[in-house]
Amino acid sequence: MDIQLSDHFTTRRLIKFVFPSIIMMIFTSIYGVVDGVFVSNFCGKTALAAVNIIYPFVMVTGVAGFMFGTGGSALVGKIMGEGKREYANSLFTLLTVVTTVFGIIVSIIAIIFIEPATRLLGAEGELVPLCVEYGIILLIFQAPFMTQCFFQSFFVTAERPKLGLIVIVAAGLTNIVGDAVLVGALDWGIWGAGIATGLSQVVGGVLPFFYFASKKNTSALHFRKFNFEIKPLIKSAGNGLSELMTNVSMNLVSMLYNLELLKIAGEDGIAVYCVMLYLNFVFVAMFIGFTMGSAPIVSFHYGAKNHAELHNLFKKSFVIVALFGAFVVLFAEVCAVPLSKIFVGYDERLMAMTVHGLRIYALSFLVNGINIYASSFFTALNNGLISGLLSFLRTCAFQVVAVLILPIYFGLDGVWMSVCIAELIAFVISMIFFVTQRKRYNY
Repeated sequence: MDIQLSDHFTTRRLIKFVFPSIIMMIFTSIYGVVDGVFVSNFCGKTALAAVNIIYPFVMVTGVAGFMFGTGGSALVGKIMGEGKREYANSLFTLLTVVTTVFGIIVSIIAIIFIEPATRLLGAEGELVPLCVEYGIILLIFQAPFMTQCFFQSFFVTAERPKLGLIVIVAAGLTNIVGDAVLVGALDWGIWGAGIATGLSQVVGGVLPFFYFASKKNTSALHFRKFNFEIKPLIKSAGNGLSELMTNVSMNLVSMLYNLELLKIAGEDGIAVYCVMLYLNFVFVAMFIGFTMGSAPIVSFHYGAKNHAELHNLFKKSFVIVALFGAFVVLFAEVCAVPLSKIFVGYDERLMAMTVHGLRIYALSFLVNGINIYASSFFTALNNGLISGLLSFLRTCAFQVVAVLILPIYFGLDGVWMSVCIAELIAFVISMIFFVTQRKRYNY
């Protein structure tokens, strides 16, 4: 029997319910990393640097998918907990349409401004055409990318996390096979990597439309007729503010890191940072997958005013995430050499720089998961203000200050240390909010 949001969750049941979301996010991150592996090994470090320079710009233009996905699913989950199933379905349909239309509009605007944006991000010489080429291809597929991010959250709310996993696995295999054929076999270079990623996003972002529109859909959510309502859109955007801030801040900070690294270590520094980000995607995927899978449960029981279950979910989730963090740090420290070798094993200098940097950077994962969970937890409670503040401080404010100051005293090591310091300070802030908001939400 399928696990439902209304169930009581033991540790085993909670892990079983969120496991597909964790695997889904890990798989998503791995197939995203595949581009980096193929570009680095078949196209070289300059192409890898180009990918890293333009990728944050592409991601910033696609954050609405995360915002409406996480924020909308929190609102829809709460409404389902209140017993208003039909209204939940109509609101889900409205959010789907808005996300799709918004994706189309944003992609057109971003393509128009991509070349000046590339130069603003520090690209010069041969990096410029490579950045523009890769960026335009990804932006053509921006609407499917947004809906893919959107549906990842709603598959869990629809009580079909396993189906969400199947869709993302299909998308991932599309990207992996596409990279192998277009970049590896046909030698299409960075253009082939972009096409492979775009096709995978079509699979992940378009297939769910057919499922939710089908009469054979047996999930908790279906497409229904809807009225255009501003208030729930604003509420969904407010709920998803933290995810918006997280993704915008992370990518803006990545741009700043790239500029600092260009000054300190040139293209080599950018290439090393790109490897760090790819590995970060994989490690953080476990935390994001857990929070994505558990958030709709929190929203449902919050809407149902089941305070005992809220307390149960919070306590178990906190322990699980903390243990995840310890495991990730240990794994990253032990496997720093083989992990780095996958990307830059062809260059001894890059290899040494990457291994050294990763062993510093990896320490941030000890508290990173708790900080991610804190933001997601308050989103699930429909408190976008606290969630957004936590995300902004963690992914933007603290990191910007750290990366501007620490490299002055510690050089390249200061760049890697910046993430650790920012996460540690954010952890203190997260704990303060956990304690001060406990009586308000009865968790």
